[in-house]
Amino acid sequence: QVQLVESGGGLVQAGGSLRLSCTASGRTFSSYAMGWFRLAPGKEREFVAAVTWSGTNTYYADSVKGRFTISSDNAKNTTYLQMNSLKPEDTAVYYCTEGRTIAIMQYKYNYWGQGTQVTVSS
Repeated sequence: QVQLVESGGGLVQAGGSLRLSCTASGRTFSSYAMGWFRLAPGKEREFVAAVTWSGTNTYYADSVKGRFTISSDNAKNTTYLQMNSLKPEDTAVYYCTEGRTIAIMQYKYNYWGQGTQVTVSS
């Protein structure tokens, strides 16, 4: 059973930065990629970014390209989401997730963290 714990959320002004972290415990050899999704009030949960544990492949949603950077530290079992130039529309609960393939679809992922709130004020 993989357990994921996110941290790093908070309140920031528009234009500011935050770095989210997600540490995985109980990983197996089949764990291949990590992803970040977000859920904003009144909206469906949406894909943000994904990375393989090797760090060689990354995917980004168009809405965050050029502003967010996802990375992974295999030795620390931790993935990071560096968020720069934050906008009020980035306000959401951010969830990290683990899967056996890198993908933008939620159903491709097996385990989910509890989420961390990111609030961007205008």
